[in-house]
Amino acid sequence: MPHTLTLRDVAQLTHDTHRYVFGRPANFDFKPGQAAELAICRDGWRDASRPFTFTSLPEDDELEFVIKSYPSKDGVTDELTDIEPGTVFEMDGPFGAIEDKGPGVFLAAGVGITPFIAILRNRARAGTLKGCHLIFSNSCAKDIILRDEWDGMTDLTVDHVLDQEQVDGLHHGQVDGAFLRKHLSNVDRMFYICGPQAYVDAMRDALSEMGVDSDNIVTEDGW
Repeated sequence: MPHTLTLRDVAQLTHDTHRYVFGRPANFDFKPGQAAELAICRDGWRDASRPFTFTSLPEDDELEFVIKSYPSKDGVTDELTDIEPGTVFEMDGPFGAIEDKGPGVFLAAGVGITPFIAILRNRARAGTLKGCHLIFSNSCAKDIILRDEWDGMTDLTVDHVLDQEQVDGLHHGQVDGAFLRKHLSNVDRMFYICGPQAYVDAMRDALSEMGVDSDNIVTEDGW
């Protein structure tokens, strides 16, 4: 059933990514990792809904989404960069195939981190991050969403990988089978993948070649 949301706050996280905070409808629930369709209640945009992942937690009083803008596409995410608090949205959901099935390796590329934000925040709040490993691929250091939060999570192993920039303390190159074999000593655990479709396919293939059971790989369609 669709819900009406009012935007309460907008904050910039990176040069092209913002946090959007909304009031939460009564009796609305979701699971970490799930998403919803959002549409701006404005002429020309009501029928242009897009899926975005909840980055707040189920027990929070507000709903939060972390959204990357794509100005070259002249679409919803670009329109959101100038949106003002008080703007009304329609939300339909929740839905999604990514959910927490136990500690494991989280493979994210760019904005593909968003389904993992709530999952890892939820584990951090519960003190159950032990055994979780985030491998986060980006082009440059400025693109890393919530870097300080990841680096500050006790018990979370983090590897940042940049393919267009060399930065001290961060990996440079591509995440591929060779990288995974070098940095993962145990493949008998859960693996979560989110990013562009080519990235999802490549990670799934690499994990399969390493002997990871398909039942231990959690993905959603890439983009």
